[in-house]
Amino acid sequence: MRPLEDYLIIDFSQFLSGPSASLKLADLGARVIKIEKPITGDICRTLYCSDLIMNEESSIFHTINRNKESFAADLKNAEDLKLIKALLAKADVVMHNFRPGVMERIGLSYEDVKTINPQVVYAEISGYGNHPDLIKHPGQDLLLQSLTALTWLTGNKNDGPVAMGLSIVDMLAGAHLAQGILAALYRKTINNSGALVQVSMLESAIDFQFETITTYFNDGGELPVRTKSNNAHAYLGAPYGIYKTSDGFLALAMGSIPVLADLLKCDALLKYPENTFELRNEIKKILAAHLKTQNTAYWLAILEPADIWCAKVLNYQELFEEEGFKVLDFIQKVTMGDGYSYETTRCPIKIDGELLISSKGSPKLGEHNAKILEELINI
Repeated sequence: MRPLEDYLIIDFSQFLSGPSASLKLADLGARVIKIEKPITGDICRTLYCSDLIMNEESSIFHTINRNKESFAADLKNAEDLKLIKALLAKADVVMHNFRPGVMERIGLSYEDVKTINPQVVYAEISGYGNHPDLIKHPGQDLLLQSLTALTWLTGNKNDGPVAMGLSIVDMLAGAHLAQGILAALYRKTINNSGALVQVSMLESAIDFQFETITTYFNDGGELPVRTKSNNAHAYLGAPYGIYKTSDGFLALAMGSIPVLADLLKCDALLKYPENTFELRNEIKKILAAHLKTQNTAYWLAILEPADIWCAKVLNYQELFEEEGFKVLDFIQKVTMGDGYSYETTRCPIKIDGELLISSKGSPKLGEHNAKILEELINI
């Protein structure tokens, strides 16, 4: 039995942040019913992040909405809203990621739902919380990365701001919401009380930078400075970075410069003391030129036995051929109700050594209306 079996989650969220949270809860055993607008459904069904269309819908929709059920309802229709409220009366968790004010206008705010279900855990993600200047702005990942200074930590010094290559703020906010929901459910089991769990993408993006922000406030307000080349962390000295070799790339984490100079037979590094932060640009320039003279395997054969923190840099194709990846058994095949199957990642959590795998694919819009009406609303 999985930890959240017998828990019912009614999920109004769409896009990435909210659905990524409910996916984690579904993999932990919860029954997740996704409430969608008739005809169009979650906008993520047609929000293509690439030119890949899977079973007539967006690949990203299938990725984050597997292991869920879909119930189509028009929240502006009185009869549909009545059905939804009957569902909410039986829910352990209700969650959404609409802009502030939307659920209030529909009549499904926390206060509204509490009158139907006093012990409900009501969870919401917003873009900016109650920030007075931003509350009406779209809570979109790239915008949040830009507004929270995150773009000044990636790339090299002269690159200008660089965004991360993932919707990282969406996923962080989703993870935080899942954590908050789990904490609220734990409290509910103790004293049978509900809770309002609130997460904003703005705060999630700021929290993500707790290390660098703490450094900023305790370093006289000095802005982080990325190295001119091979930057991987604005607050770490050489050799920390990724370097080109004759046939690929090599990642070097923290390490003693004199030790590296000796191991790599790099005479130009011998004049540098232990990781002097002020000299990191010079050191990286020398390292970069030296590491290009041999292939990645050559350098790894020298560095790994000496316990230097290093790694080859893999692309997806190379990663999936690695034996170390294969033993993880991280790719699972899931199947939709119409028989369409696709491969995707599994939940990264194990409980009592068990992989949390589910073969249930993403739902077609409104696929489970009849089942839910019969089982939960008694129609």
